[in-house]
Formats: sequence, structure tokens, C-alpha cells
Amino acid sequence: MGGNHHTFPPIPSVPAITDVHYHESSSSPPSNSYYNQSNCHGVLYTAALSIPAALFVVYLGFHLKKNIKKLSHRRSHVMIAYYVLLWFSAILNLAWCSLQAWQCIPGKEVSWNLLSLLTESGTLCLEISLVAFLLQENYASGLETLAHTFMVSGLIVGADILLKAIFVFGFHVPLFMDGETTHRGKWGMWTFDDLLLTCTYGYILFVHYSKWRDKLPPRPAFYNYAVVMFMVNGVALFACALAASGVRFGLWLYSFIGICYHTLYLPFLYLTFLADFFQEEDLLLDNAYYSEMRDAGFFDSDWE
Repeated sequence: MGGNHHTFPPIPSVPAITDVHYHESSSSPPSNSYYNQSNCHGVLYTAALSIPAALFVVYLGFHLKKNIKKLSHRRSHVMIAYYVLLWFSAILNLAWCSLQAWQCIPGKEVSWNLLSLLTESGTLCLEISLVAFLLQENYASGLETLAHTFMVSGLIVGADILLKAIFVFGFHVPLFMDGETTHRGKWGMWTFDDLLLTCTYGYILFVHYSKWRDKLPPRPAFYNYAVVMFMVNGVALFACALAASGVRFGLWLYSFIGICYHTLYLPFLYLTFLADFFQEEDLLLDNAYYSEMRDAGFFDSDWE
């Protein structure tokens, strides 16, 4: 899905649950009259997006010092890169969630579209690079592996962002404008986006339950992640199809998926792939301290 809300990739933009507007023209570019207060999201909608996003950034900040020490101790280039990218995506996501009003402020159209593209690119890069890294037969932590992974994800994300930029700025397709609900180009783009992601996660699950499962990494958390993302992207694909047909329930469902994505995806990804790394470090340090104390004779009296 798109990261405005992409894709998943993140879903870059979603129609508001309470503000569903159908327009007579679905192919013409939005006029200046489109950007008015009647198309703005309400305070509750913005709060529903912003508060969880802000809490996650606060959580990351609270553990920042401790996590930096652990990353320095382990010296894992892969984890360092993903932790930095997670921070980048979290901050962009918070900005996107907090600035929903830009959609209906005259003169902010370009700024909103650029912010949406950046938000989607950060989250999509994080998602694709994680999958690409874990699907490698030999996932090490070297710079060569990291460079190869980000080269693959960078090419995919670059092509995706370029295509969306052409749609938005070249053909004036309102990809990130929630008030526009009937534009066929918009729903066609998001349908294609979600179809690719659904097929990708579906293929991973197919291989996992086939005779070729030995080719995949033996990480149960990765397959739980793939199951969740397959279901989310599948529902988003279904919602896009309904919205493209003019069914109001499709707009509501796509909006709901977008809210869930922007508030839950990054925390879900953190808990799945990064939290264990930092907790594991605590156990390693405890074992190291125990070994040092044992070697120094602190526990000799226990055996007497």
C-alpha cells in the first residue's frame, strides 16, 4: 500500500471515514475551489493519527541513549542502518499525521504532495529492505550485504516514487488528496500498488509452506509478519476495488486500513525485528558480567 499511506507499502493517503465526497468529474485536475475547509479532516481524525505516532517517537526517544550504546557494542551495520531508517520514517510519519490540514489549505498542495512522497518512500524502503535482507540465503551483518540490500530496495523505491511523482505532478492525479474519491487514476495506482505487495507476501507464504521452504530464513517472527502484511494488503486491495467502483464502504474500509497502517505499522515492525535485538543485548551483557565475576572468584564461597 502507499505510504501516504502506502504501502502497504505504506498507504500514502486515505479518504476520511466521515468526509466522503463524490465529485461529478473524475478526470480533471483539482481546482483551487477544491481546497476549502469543507474538505478538511476533523480534529478527531488528525488526533487519531497523530497521538499514536507521537507516542511511538517518544518511546524511541526514551530508549535512544540505551539503544545507541547497544548498537555501538554490537557493531551491527545492518541494525544500525535499520534503526536510523526507523527514526527517519517515524519522524516523517508524525509530520504527515499532524499536517492533515495541508490538504485543504491553498498554496500547500505541493508541500503536502512532497511530504506524502517522502513519508511513503521512507516506510516503503524500510519494509522492502527488511524483506530483501531476510530473504537472502546468507544474511550476515557485513557492509557488502547491507549495500546489496539497500541497492535493491533503493531501485524499487526510486521507481515507485518516480512513478507516483509523474502521476501527481505530471498528470495531476490526486493520489494524496483524500477529498477526491472518484478519480480513476488514483484508485488504479493504489490498486496496482497493493496488488504488488499482496502478491509479494503471498509468494513468501507459498514458498514457506512448500517443499522449497528450506530456501527461506528459519525465523518464525518473519512469517508471522508476512501473514499480517498479506492480510492487510489483501484487505486494502479489496477496498481499492470497491472504492474504484464507487462503493462507499470501500472508501471507509480503505480509510480504516490507512489509520491502522500509520499508527501501528512502525511499532509492529519494531517489535518484530528490532526489540529482540536490544533485549538480547541485555542478556549478553548479563552473561558477560556473570562470567567476569565468576572468573574473579566472586562465587567461590557458594561452592564451599
